[in-house]
Amino acid sequence: MSIVQKVQEIFYESAALKTALAEDQPLQEAIEKTVMDLCAAFHTGGRVLFCGNGGSAADAQHFAAELTGKFLFERQALDAEALHTNSSYITAYANDQTYEGVFARLVQAKGRAGDVLFGISTSGNSRNIVLAFQEAKRIGMKTIALTGAGGGRLRGEADILLAVPSSVTPRVQECHILIGHIICQLVEERCCGAS
Repeated sequence: MSIVQKVQEIFYESAALKTALAEDQPLQEAIEKTVMDLCAAFHTGGRVLFCGNGGSAADAQHFAAELTGKFLFERQALDAEALHTNSSYITAYANDQTYEGVFARLVQAKGRAGDVLFGISTSGNSRNIVLAFQEAKRIGMKTIALTGAGGGRLRGEADILLAVPSSVTPRVQECHILIGHIICQLVEERCCGAS
């Protein structure tokens, strides 16, 4: 197979997965519930905390930036934060304690009842996100997990599961960006009256 043929194959594979998402009614309903829960948190002065590792950390920061800044329209700022952005805290806590607890500790510090914790993990098994979800539940926060096929251990921890039906990490991440953009657009439209 030539490189051009391989490129075409990857494009088709990605497009097929996105087409499957467009026909996945339970996922669409979970996205709708996510939008409603985020808007409810923002309307009551709450915030959304995002967490993820590696590429998912980049996605978490991306989505937080879209909500706090703007997505498509000028509107009021929304309180959203990616938990990994304080590298001094992350490296100190991971070094002195454990990396598994880095997000749970931040949820304890920053989260309040009525806030939302939005965790991103392609496997759904990231221990530091699982522990953060458990801490969020203890506080009274809503939890939303964006994962790959099956949802992994986050399936049992999340109030809302947004699971992309694939175990191929790059394809899952491509769909995570699409789902995140859909959520940001709908929150902006429904929560801020932007259109």
